[in-house]
Amino acid sequence: MTLVKVIEVIASSEISIDDAVRQAVKEASKTIRNIDSVYVKDIKAHVKDGNVTTFGCVCKISFRLD
Repeated sequence: MTLVKVIEVIASSEISIDDAVRQAVKEASKTIRNIDSVYVKDIKAHVKDGNVTTFGCVCKISFRLD
């Protein structure tokens, strides 16, 4: 039987939403093994003077337990 754990992380990027998701997985993989998937729960963007300055996302990362 395989057990899967899900954690929730928040990530941001000045480049894009895609980059924010990739940063979330990259940082999580530094301390977590066996990452299988990432579910983007929420997306947001910060705006200053009418321009988007930062993209952010809330991600659920799933990984198999040893």
